[in-house]
Amino acid sequence: MRAVERTQNGAVLNLSINRADKRNAVDHHVLKEMSSALAYLETNADLRVGVLTGSGGHFCAGADLADRVAGNAIIDANGLAGLTRLSRTKPLICAVEGYALGGGFEIALACDIIVASETARFGLPEVKRAVLAAEGGLHRTTTALGKSMAMYLALSGRTIDAARLFELGLVCELTPVGEATNVATRLALEIAGHAPESVLETRALIEAAATVADELLWEKTESAYSRVRRSPNYRVGARAFLAKEPPQWR
Repeated sequence: MRAVERTQNGAVLNLSINRADKRNAVDHHVLKEMSSALAYLETNADLRVGVLTGSGGHFCAGADLADRVAGNAIIDANGLAGLTRLSRTKPLICAVEGYALGGGFEIALACDIIVASETARFGLPEVKRAVLAAEGGLHRTTTALGKSMAMYLALSGRTIDAARLFELGLVCELTPVGEATNVATRLALEIAGHAPESVLETRALIEAAATVADELLWEKTESAYSRVRRSPNYRVGARAFLAKEPPQWR
């Protein structure tokens, strides 16, 4: 049995952490298989978008502390589960059911878009265990939610429901229970149907916006637009629009 299941749906790769008995906590098997799956997504030209979820009604309860105490690595140079510090180019959508706690929340935050069911709950309980959210949870919640809400979550260790995060703009789509993966996959297929160069360049610019000064962002935008205009799909999109036909991307 795989620790991370892979399913390909056209140009979309669905990944599911498969440790339901441990609420999909990250152990060394998840680290190895997730790293391999993410590398496959990144290098396979036929794949354009990824969807990450968990099995058994929960997303991820964070790190498997027993596995860590046993001396096994659950973090590598690319972060927890090989994801939280990973430099990527292709969009990755997170589909959350149940709990996304601690490292599980940090994994969700490392994705580009979060879709969650209405009963999903998120939290950074590390202060309760004399540790801290060291895999991006602190700075990513600050960027996404602002200083006050980041302080509230990280210092209290409380959980917050998906409906509240939907109001705050972190959760992008709120779904009925059991539908997060389906909704995320439909969104991924929609994105995968757009011009690939435009999707990659757009994602890169939005990613850069969190850390790069405005002046440099204008330069990056001009360079990105120049690359898009030189791509073979630039004229394909314009011609399809004028002909009122769906584009056939190269």
